[in-house]
Amino acid sequence: MSVLLRNANIGGARDVGLADSNVSGYTDILIEAGRIARIAPGLHDGSAETVDLEGRVVIPGLWDNHVHMSQWAFASSTLSLAAASSARQAAEMVSWALAAEPAMRGGVDRSDMSSPFVGTAFHDALWPDAPHRTALDEVSGSRAVVLLSNDLHCVWLNSVALEMYGFADHPTGVLREDDAFAVSQRLLAAPDAVLDGWVDSALRSAATRGIVGIVDLEMRWNLDDWMRRRRSGSDSTRIEFGIYAQHLDRAIELGLRTGQQLDELTSVGRLKVVTDGSLGTRTAFCYDEYPGLSGPDSHGLLTLPPHEVMPLIRRAVNAGIEPTVHAIGDHANALVLDAYEQLGIPGRIEHAQLLRESDVARFAQLGIVASVQPEHAMDDRDIADRFWEGRTQRSFMVRTLLDAGVELALGSDAPVAPLDPWVTIAAAVARSRDGRAPWHPEQAISVGDALFASTRTRIGAGEVADLVVLDADPWAASGDDLRRMPVAATILAGRFTHRDV
Repeated sequence: MSVLLRNANIGGARDVGLADSNVSGYTDILIEAGRIARIAPGLHDGSAETVDLEGRVVIPGLWDNHVHMSQWAFASSTLSLAAASSARQAAEMVSWALAAEPAMRGGVDRSDMSSPFVGTAFHDALWPDAPHRTALDEVSGSRAVVLLSNDLHCVWLNSVALEMYGFADHPTGVLREDDAFAVSQRLLAAPDAVLDGWVDSALRSAATRGIVGIVDLEMRWNLDDWMRRRRSGSDSTRIEFGIYAQHLDRAIELGLRTGQQLDELTSVGRLKVVTDGSLGTRTAFCYDEYPGLSGPDSHGLLTLPPHEVMPLIRRAVNAGIEPTVHAIGDHANALVLDAYEQLGIPGRIEHAQLLRESDVARFAQLGIVASVQPEHAMDDRDIADRFWEGRTQRSFMVRTLLDAGVELALGSDAPVAPLDPWVTIAAAVARSRDGRAPWHPEQAISVGDALFASTRTRIGAGEVADLVVLDADPWAASGDDLRRMPVAATILAGRFTHRDV
């Protein structure tokens, strides 16, 4: 079916790569067979559905370039501990939630004593007290309790849960990195139909914010998940799914290659390699020690050293699977850049959060894409001020990377930050939240730069018709207004996935 969008305002789209330099101001857009057929004022097509946009702004469809989709969907059915300011308060919140817990939440029987009670999004880096298994034991009785940190690199368990997951002798109940990932992945073992329902609902919600595509970096065998979801009718979003090291052999045997289209909306992404931890968990691998820490882990954790990273990446590249490597600490980033340089290949780094100034130019020289999550700067600013004191000018260097000629890809890392591109864009542009002064405003980028790093298509004849219609002008919006940007419609391959016009 054809769609004719009348009176579209695409003037600002020049900042995000307007394909037709002859078009300006208000115009009409004719969509046929999922692509933009013509752009010009006064178009007519009697067979097309006509929608008068009345001067609303139109931009290319938005992508989130880093999502843990199952965990984002799962988190919507759990207790959020984001407001907890201490371990004691977090335990009290668990106690209240256990007492008031409904029998069913999110399609799963949460009152079943054999299943763990789950909380998410706690930030313990600045707490005055340390989380410990005994604090949860006091409020949970015989119920297993599993709490996931905001950055996903840490879990806090009571004694029943420690026994359940094979860590009965752990002294504190606070597991980090690989042990934490093992627990979180077991939590996602909900029935496929339930998990798929959560995911589909979350994607439809994302469409109301202008999302047309995500890069799913869930730590699962994602191929089967997405093929199953497509068969069940989940069609609101393009998906590019990642492959983890434990699944690389399987992917190679199946002949999967980066960029391969498996159907109209699903494509093969990159090999995801994790080399260090996170700043919030104090496991990002850094040159300097973390204040107050000593011993072998005082610089953070190098979870996968270069001598293991390089053969893994080489094997993937030889099979046609491109790499993307998680690196947050400045030392971890330097080691990953060294690996890319020795391998002689371009690639991508996820986060690039803490950097040496000398390594910024290497991103551009080596052709490395910086996949960054600007809202993390808002979440981590106080943590960075404490644990990276005197060096925060080298954290979240988005403007510096862009000025050096580095390609940016913006995302959320949901559920670490919301799967909402306007939250991401606002953080990149304003570097502030909650009425606070901008944090290192010299690293802010323009609205146009942020949109360009959040889109993959352009507005022009022959282009795929992935479009977003806005009820406000993002180029004239404040940071707070960007976070609340009203989305009137989202169009995926020529069809509405969200419509309020």
